[in-house]
Amino acid sequence: MEHLEGLALDILEQMVASIIKPSNAPYNTNARGLSPFNYARYGRLEVTISDRSKEGLNESRRVLRYPVGGNRASSKHIAQLLRIMSYAHRALEQGVPLTKRDIYYRDVILFRSQKIVDRFIDDLAATLQRDRTDLNIRATSKGLICGSCLVIHLLEGGERSRLNDHEGTLIPAEDVGQFEVENRVAWVLVVEKEAIFQTLCRLNFTKHPALPGPGLIVTGKGYPDVATRRLVKMLSDKLPKCIPIVALVDADPYGLDILSVYKYGSHSLRHENENLAAHRVEWLGIRTSELSEFKIDPNMLIPITRHDERKARKMLCRPPENMPVEWRHALMHILKIRRKAELEIFSNARTTSTITEHHPPSLVNYLCKKISRFISGMS
Repeated sequence: MEHLEGLALDILEQMVASIIKPSNAPYNTNARGLSPFNYARYGRLEVTISDRSKEGLNESRRVLRYPVGGNRASSKHIAQLLRIMSYAHRALEQGVPLTKRDIYYRDVILFRSQKIVDRFIDDLAATLQRDRTDLNIRATSKGLICGSCLVIHLLEGGERSRLNDHEGTLIPAEDVGQFEVENRVAWVLVVEKEAIFQTLCRLNFTKHPALPGPGLIVTGKGYPDVATRRLVKMLSDKLPKCIPIVALVDADPYGLDILSVYKYGSHSLRHENENLAAHRVEWLGIRTSELSEFKIDPNMLIPITRHDERKARKMLCRPPENMPVEWRHALMHILKIRRKAELEIFSNARTTSTITEHHPPSLVNYLCKKISRFISGMS
């Protein structure tokens, strides 16, 4: 709270300084009580904050100015920042956490979109060199987890969240105190897409007989939220090293980028990556180069788009410590053949037959073989 109050005080002092008329200013004044000369030269307000949206090795910053320039004078951005700071201060003072969604709906007219709120909150936390949770602001949960071998203990009230093997449980919004493994966990699978996650839940895949033991399935429904990343990080830190944590993503640049967010962290929250990056996460698949092994017709690959190509080339510029050689080769292969594979490719393979241990769906067959290989390779 002290850092938040310090920033607010700095902004208020600058606001006061910007409206004080210098002793040598002309005497004629406008409606604001300032002469046009004085207002143009001295009536300025500038607030510098971190900018999480720009990539680069150096710390990026953005400046909020009033007036903006010309006839477009607007205090909207500074007002948005101050309103968010006010909500955060109240949340800290009262000890009642807020979600990003709560803040947006408290003043829809001012904020105009959820993205504006999200960006200001992340930039504010980085400016103060604090985690977002230190502002008592949380992201709305969206991630799911499945697997009866895990019990999650919540921070507040000591409640226990028990999971099951046939449906997903919403990952608590940053309230996880610790977790308890009631039965042996043999593997953890992180899935990019919710549809694939739900399919695996309906098939009770966490206890599939063809696997070396029970497991857990997690999804962030695309790019993961902070709560999902924090849980995967906790599993990465606490589970024995012999238990593989693997990710199933699309064989395209965005799938690999989602994998990178789990393993190395995101650029927008790089000030929190130490607490969110789960370095044990490994790439399970899918790969365009392995589909023939699993009887997938190469003609089912999808042409890449211009967005895919730009994303791939941008990712290839990342430093080696954040871009493993295998990922780099996969991106180069996608650019070369100009084709990509999405996880739904398995649904077009053999899936209509009766599901048995000897005749499973293509997706289940693929995952059983790949996860078993990972486990045997770590033993």
